[in-house]
Amino acid sequence: MIHEIAILTIDPERAAAFEAAVASATPYFRSAEGCHSLSLEREIEDPSRYYLFVQWESVEHHTVKFRGSAGYRAWRELASPFFAAPPVVTHTHVVTRDP
Repeated sequence: MIHEIAILTIDPERAAAFEAAVASATPYFRSAEGCHSLSLEREIEDPSRYYLFVQWESVEHHTVKFRGSAGYRAWRELASPFFAAPPVVTHTHVVTRDP
């Protein structure tokens, strides 16, 4: 299991519309092969910055299967008009966890 972390920068004046767009796109993630969960969090110190956390079965489920899908294209169509900067995307895996 891996985590995709996407840092998304938007105009804070458009936050409500952006959050609605992400909510509309959630089914595209949830129906994607290998997607286990998704959450969107807004940074307190910088309200223009959001973090999209997606748990995937593997990096390939995100970068190959999802990014090559109609669901990804729909997600980008909904969300990208709000981006004030290109998203920064990285992948991580849990090394240790406090139960």
